[in-house]
Amino acid sequence: MENAKTRSEAAVLVLIVFLLGMIAGGTANHLWGERVWGKQLPPAQATREQIVDKMTRELSLTPDQAKQFGDIVDDTRSKIHADYTAADAQRDQLRAAGRDRIRAILTADQRPKFDAIMQKLDEDRKKDPNSH
Repeated sequence: MENAKTRSEAAVLVLIVFLLGMIAGGTANHLWGERVWGKQLPPAQATREQIVDKMTRELSLTPDQAKQFGDIVDDTRSKIHADYTAADAQRDQLRAAGRDRIRAILTADQRPKFDAIMQKLDEDRKKDPNSH
């Protein structure tokens, strides 16, 4: 009788340890996934050569078509880049105007703190080219 009770208690203890291990493993996997897998970098933009090569193969482009295709990709990318550059300049102007308005409502003691916070924000923005 005592032996059966001891076995039952041991079985329950093993089951509890097993369940706790599953919970701990699941929690660790979730946290690891959020912190590591969740910060994967976006896929890199395809290079001009990759685009032209892929389209040349898939569309069976002639050498002349492939050259024209590459020229069109170059032209389009340069126009898109110019558009982004203009938008970046406009965004910077809007940001500066907003900051000037904020500075106008701050006290002399608050302005240096605000400027330091904004400088840190700008530095972080330069590190992450996808932030605006």
